[in-house]
Amino acid sequence: MMKIALLHTAESNISIFQKAASEIGLPQGALHHEVRADLLAAAEKAGGLTQEIARETGAALLELARNADAVVLACSTLGPAIAEVENAIEVPVLRVDAALAKKAVKSGGLVVAICAVETTRAPTTRLFTEAAQSTGAQVEIRLVPGAWELFKTGDRAGYLAAIAEAAEAAYDDGATIVALAQASMVGAADLVTNGPKPLSSPTAGLAAAVELLSMRS
Repeated sequence: MMKIALLHTAESNISIFQKAASEIGLPQGALHHEVRADLLAAAEKAGGLTQEIARETGAALLELARNADAVVLACSTLGPAIAEVENAIEVPVLRVDAALAKKAVKSGGLVVAICAVETTRAPTTRLFTEAAQSTGAQVEIRLVPGAWELFKTGDRAGYLAAIAEAAEAAYDDGATIVALAQASMVGAADLVTNGPKPLSSPTAGLAAAVELLSMRS
């Protein structure tokens, strides 16, 4: 049985990825979870991903790779840290939001990516812009003011409602597809009624890891 290790920065995302794993047919026990909330907290305090935080993230990824067939980084803010170690890890290592970006821009049009954390805006912008270069999609990144504070205080319903409202506003403004750039947003997709169901990263990221492992076998 394949083993996929995930590095999270929120404990609550574990159940989200377990559900995504079930949806794509991964067997029970296929995922191993590591939570490092301190890394995201440090990035928020520093105003973004610093070289030191990137090194710490890379070290955590390297450790996970010792006992896994693939490693998935589930935090968008920390995503660029993969560059620190991708050449040193023998197993596939992926950013969960990279698979999301690739899927979102596939058909072109106006792609609106929704973020809740300020430190996620820059890496998400780079990721989606690069992905769109091969498809001609137009990309817009939108930050939802106040949403992350709702998440951090435990108001999950309020958080998801704020994300869904932002997604519906994007559709009202002409978006072809909305992408929920952070894994914690996945529940908001079911609340959106005025356009296609927004894309989310957990299923896309795990499916990409499985595809890579299948190609290597």
